[in-house]
Amino acid sequence: MLEVNFGPFPVITTERLVLRRITKDDVNELFEMRSDEEIMRYICKPKPKSPDDVLPLVDKIDGLIKSNEGIAWAMTIKGAPKLMGHISIHVIIKEHYRAEVGYMMQRAYYGRGLMDEALKAVLDYGFNELGLHSFEANVSPENTPSRKLLEKNNFKQEAHFKENFYWEGEFLDSIIYSLVKTG
Repeated sequence: MLEVNFGPFPVITTERLVLRRITKDDVNELFEMRSDEEIMRYICKPKPKSPDDVLPLVDKIDGLIKSNEGIAWAMTIKGAPKLMGHISIHVIIKEHYRAEVGYMMQRAYYGRGLMDEALKAVLDYGFNELGLHSFEANVSPENTPSRKLLEKNNFKQEAHFKENFYWEGEFLDSIIYSLVKTG
């Protein structure tokens, strides 16, 4: 069975990014992102009404890290510590060496290849540091940018579930993508 230990917290550095721990200092940026209708269009989570509404999320992330059940990184541009997005490894199924990846980013940073850079680094960490065998991603069929990002990173569509998710009075479809470690 997969052994996971996120202590000490693994800071990841790429060419342009630093992926660091999310803290309570990030609440305003998290609120800004998670209350944005466009960003949250495909993410079925309640939108916060104030920065204080995001504090439980930060506590939940800390709890997942401490219990080695999941991890999330604040995405920051090198030299600028302000959170501009986040990316996570969660729903870790230790007996199957599999986990789900999730991400979101502020709109001001769209179109620069930053999420692709972060995703590549997190996949590398998951496969080579954690020892995962596969990743999955759960995506709305209408979320074309996310689907293209996953496909660019060699994820393959495994399933299209019809009306398997109920949110705000509507049944929604889900697409599951998967990436298996090779070599």
